Amino acid sequence: MSRDTALFQLGMDLDRGSSTTQEEVSVTAAVSETAITASEERKDHFILRDGQEYAGTHLIVDLWGAKRIDELAHVEAVLKRCVEAAGATLLHIHLHHFTPNDGISGVAVLAESHISIHSWPEREYAALDVFMCGDAQPHEAVEVLREGFSPSYVAVTEHLRGQEL
Repeated sequence: MSRDTALFQLGMDLDRGSSTTQEEVSVTAAVSETAITASEERKDHFILRDGQEYAGTHLIVDLWGAKRIDELAHVEAVLKRCVEAAGATLLHIHLHHFTPNDGISGVAVLAESHISIHSWPEREYAALDVFMCGDAQPHEAVEVLREGFSPSYVAVTEHLRGQEL
C-alpha cells in the first residue's frame, strides 16, 4: 500500500481534495440517519395498558393437588395448549423427566418469552412461570393449566416486568 493511500484511509491526505472528505461525511451522516430511523421504528413489544408501560406480564403459578404432572407427553401437550390459548408463538419445548420421583422440569421458549414448569408428583405440586410480552394473554394459560392438571388449589401472583422504567 502506498503512503498516500494509507494516509488517505486515515483521513490525513489533504491533497486529495475536500470533495472526497465531504462525500465521506455525507455518507456517514446518511448511515447515521438510517440507523436512528430504524431504531425509532423498532418494535420492542413493551406493553402500554391502563396508563402503565412495562415489558411483559410474569405470572407465578402454583398448582396444588395437581394430576398427571409426571406424564411427559401430557405436560408437553398442556404447555402447547397454553401457548395457543395465550396467542403466543412457540419456538421450542424442552422437558426433562427426573428419576426416581418422576418430576418434570422444562421450558416452552416463546417469541414472547417463556413458560417454565417444575413438578413434584410425590407432593402433587407444580410450579410454573408464565412470562409474556407483546399482545400475548398469559392469563389465558392459567385456565388451560387448570383443565390440564386438575389441581385442587391454584395460586397466581402477577408481576409486571420492567414497570420501573
